[in-house]
Amino acid sequence: MAIEIPQELAAEAAHVIADKSGIDHHHLALTLGSGWGGAADLIGEVVAEIDAADIPGFSAPSVVGHGGKITSIKLKSGHYALILGARTHYYEGKGVRAVAHGVRTAAATGARICILTNGCGSTVPEWGPGTTVLLSDHLNLTATSPIEGANFVDLTDLYSSKLRGIAHSIDPELPEGVYTQFPGPHYETPAEVKMARTLGGDLVGMSTALEAIAAREAGMEVMGISLVTNHAAGFAPGNLNHAEVLEAGREAGPRISRLLADIVAKISETELS
Repeated sequence: MAIEIPQELAAEAAHVIADKSGIDHHHLALTLGSGWGGAADLIGEVVAEIDAADIPGFSAPSVVGHGGKITSIKLKSGHYALILGARTHYYEGKGVRAVAHGVRTAAATGARICILTNGCGSTVPEWGPGTTVLLSDHLNLTATSPIEGANFVDLTDLYSSKLRGIAHSIDPELPEGVYTQFPGPHYETPAEVKMARTLGGDLVGMSTALEAIAAREAGMEVMGISLVTNHAAGFAPGNLNHAEVLEAGREAGPRISRLLADIVAKISETELS
């Protein structure tokens, strides 16, 4: 039996989304990480909510605090956004294809812009819980890539400087930083965090980088934005736990959701046609 290539599965998933939502073309995709879920209610009118498990290649989320829906939303500009509420993390053991499937599906629905959000740890003392940081670059420490074969994708401007400029037009005070993806699911040791900091990593987490690479391979323009939920190990005053991460996300949720909704509105007005 022939092995289905990732892009074929993404096209199949996009067809199902179009059929279930009634929307043939989405213009923008958002993956909403810890703390960011409230933005879906602010950016426009929900057209359809689909259980992720009903779409080829997707499965129900295995992490507390993450949704399990793929949502089609009509923006105020008249464009359509696809909300990927069923992120698969590399540490779930489903393989890097599953991690990249969401953004590949979004690209197959027509989306040209991909916004990736996450909750993360900080190695910058001044960036405590609740700080929002635009991603300017990343370090991929998962020892893998979503790209298969001799396909040499340029990542020089992976996190679009143009989209970062739009975000700064909404909030000029937004800092920019380098995100480091570790494989997880354990939190990083103090020595690993120190290594990331020495290499130039301002933020540490367990998502985003692999998705960003896949999105660029698919031809999408990428924006990454992080919510600091805690200082990383060795920079934190005590031990780390997931409950504190969720609580930080809940506290910052209304503020960061409004920020993201405003950024999406500006992007849809200026960059989508």
